Amino acid sequence: MSKVKSKSALDKLNKVLSILLVVVIVATVGVVTFYDGAPAPTEATASEEGGSSEGGAVIEAFKADTYGGVEMKTEEDAINYYVAAYNKTKGRTSEYINEDGQKEVWYDFLGTEDLKINSVLIEGKSNGMIDGLVPTIVGGLFSQTPYGLPPCASRNPKDDVDEAGKTMAENRLTAEDIEAVNVKDNGDGTITMVIQPKEVNMSHKGMDAQGKFFNTLGAIDSVVDSIDMLSWSEGTTADNCKVFYRNGTGTIKIDTKSGEIVEADYDMSVTVEVSHANVSVIKDKSAVVDISYKMHFPCDDQYLMDTKGAKRA
Repeated sequence: MSKVKSKSALDKLNKVLSILLVVVIVATVGVVTFYDGAPAPTEATASEEGGSSEGGAVIEAFKADTYGGVEMKTEEDAINYYVAAYNKTKGRTSEYINEDGQKEVWYDFLGTEDLKINSVLIEGKSNGMIDGLVPTIVGGLFSQTPYGLPPCASRNPKDDVDEAGKTMAENRLTAEDIEAVNVKDNGDGTITMVIQPKEVNMSHKGMDAQGKFFNTLGAIDSVVDSIDMLSWSEGTTADNCKVFYRNGTGTIKIDTKSGEIVEADYDMSVTVEVSHANVSVIKDKSAVVDISYKMHFPCDDQYLMDTKGAKRA
């Protein structure tokens, strides 16, 4: 039987970002600076500059009330309810027929993923030429695949483990991990929860506030260290390579009768900041890449077929 590898398309994102950072530094300095026909760089606005986003809640505050017949007195009550719904939903599995015609057991509630590079800044400036390169680079290195509810390393429950080999079939989120949460009664037997985890630098799946809620990238610093042509004019990789997860949110609809998630959107926001980078003869440059990674649940049968050549048995 074909086995789903834990090294998924999302894991390749580390390499995508590392390559992207090197490419934009080299291309900007080596091409934009010396090619007279290149479009002039533009100054970044305050909202575009790396590290300028303030932390704190970006969603409405929690209000104690009864939602869909469920009493929630505190944020902890709300998070515990989400975790219970998550665990119940992710606990369901189904048989699928893979592209080789073989049966496999995957999570029943699978979702889509989409990656977007929103902006690339070199020395605080953007450039049309670089913006044009980004979709080609990312499109060639990142491919969509079905996932279970995040955090998730594989749609196959047996392979859905964190870096320490511990299962992520059950959620580890607590009220202490949350910046804010709010709940809405939809009046139809469902409630909608919006959750914002606390900011984290260098998040790992299942290991911290962001990693317990999103499919975060893990140790991108070690991947950056593996690039021979990249070095630092001062400091270490830990000093000069930051990956900030902030202001991301999840919107989750739960059926209060079944206690299961029926629809969800996870919008992860990431800012990669590199400073004092040397690439070949290019010295002491900075780069900022702003990324959004979105997941929607559930995916449809067409997505399964288009991305994995699979269908439900």
